[in-house]
Amino acid sequence: MVKAIELQDVELSLGRGAARVHILKGVSLTVDRGEAVGLVGPSGSGKSTLLMTLAGLERPDSGVVRIDGEDLAPKDEDALARFRGRRIGIVFQSFHLLPTMSALENVAIPLELAGIPDAHDRAAAELEAVGLGQRLSHFPAQLSGGEQQRVALARALAPGPAIIVADEPTGNLDEKTGGQIVDLMFQMKRDRGTTLVLVTHDRSLAERCDRMITLRSGRIVSAQERVAAE
Repeated sequence: MVKAIELQDVELSLGRGAARVHILKGVSLTVDRGEAVGLVGPSGSGKSTLLMTLAGLERPDSGVVRIDGEDLAPKDEDALARFRGRRIGIVFQSFHLLPTMSALENVAIPLELAGIPDAHDRAAAELEAVGLGQRLSHFPAQLSGGEQQRVALARALAPGPAIIVADEPTGNLDEKTGGQIVDLMFQMKRDRGTTLVLVTHDRSLAERCDRMITLRSGRIVSAQERVAAE
């Protein structure tokens, strides 16, 4: 059976010359379709870099990265961007919404770039699904942090990706709002059968996943099965 994610002996360094830092060291990981995986570890352990690597936003120095059975290495930047646009939804800590565009436009733009028909109708449906059906014409500055993250989640989900990756998605939110976003993410994962990879400092959040992967100094040091029922 094809895995959602397959990494084999991935090595990655960033920076140049004396500033070059070896970040990922022989990382191997497989994630099944529909599985939720939480990545935890101290700051600087390589969690976010690993997430960016499996999303195709960083290219490893060596090793293999396969997403849904496709090797990312042969793809040029344009092909990689198209692949990512169709297959991988990304949610960041800092929302990354375009300030001069409405919630509807922020969600519709990736769909239009991917050539998906009825982009605005689809964007409106996704915003409705995350509870923002009445906020379509609002700009990011008119939305709360929680609402902005809901827009970001709708944008990530709109193309119907097989995989959602989220880097500290509650990092800029208060505890209550963050909890609502997390509940929504897991609900969407269940409803759509999406694979979820989540970077978090919150172990209780990681424990809601099927597996909790711990990184330290660029290596996976443990892969713990679910410890708390969803």
